[in-house]
Amino acid sequence: MLSKDTLFAVSLFPYLGFLWFLTRCPETPRLALIGFYVLLVFVAVTIPAGIYAKVHYGEALANIDWLHGSAESFLTLSNILVVLGFRQSILNYRKQQENTK
Repeated sequence: MLSKDTLFAVSLFPYLGFLWFLTRCPETPRLALIGFYVLLVFVAVTIPAGIYAKVHYGEALANIDWLHGSAESFLTLSNILVVLGFRQSILNYRKQQENTK
């Protein structure tokens, strides 16, 4: 059976493939694409934060509020960018549809 750490590491490859295809799609909203890349920053920050929590505090990252919250802020930022990017794309599409009427 796969451990959670192995599964986490393996799951990175499909996500990188997703980003590769999304980057090559010209219809992808730029801000949303940035948000999807910020998710990689979240992963890059969470791993060392989890190691620090374990080594320094002897606890899981989820149990160290200030450290966990700091790492999760990158996830929040990622989600906001994705939503704003697709929102802007929808608004532009609606405006374009109104102009063609």
